[in-house]
Amino acid sequence: MADQLARNRLSKALPKGMELSHFSVLNQLARSNAEKTPAQLARIFHVTRGAMTNTLNRLEWAGHIHVRPDWDDARRKRVSISPAGRRARDAAIAAIAPILSDTISEIGADRVRQALPVIREMRLRLEEDGGG
Repeated sequence: MADQLARNRLSKALPKGMELSHFSVLNQLARSNAEKTPAQLARIFHVTRGAMTNTLNRLEWAGHIHVRPDWDDARRKRVSISPAGRRARDAAIAAIAPILSDTISEIGADRVRQALPVIREMRLRLEEDGGG
């Protein structure tokens, strides 16, 4: 329930036309600063390849990513963030940062810091059990 509420609130704050899945992919590409295959991105986000293809098609149409053939394996594609994608990601971070900051202030930074290791462990265990 908390996850749905958080996603809903953050989605509403994102720049017009951007979905949370778009921001997540742009953020991953920007943070890793490396090309990824669509299959790698699908694994990272625990979604089907079809769902990731849909997200990537929308991001490419918007000019936020570059998709190129893999020169070593023509069956694969490589995905990287474009300069426009970095700007869109930065705008999204600017839009959601106040929401996150306010929420952390209301809960208390110390309490959030204490909860993070538990949340990370839950995620890891769910991934191990095939739940993610």
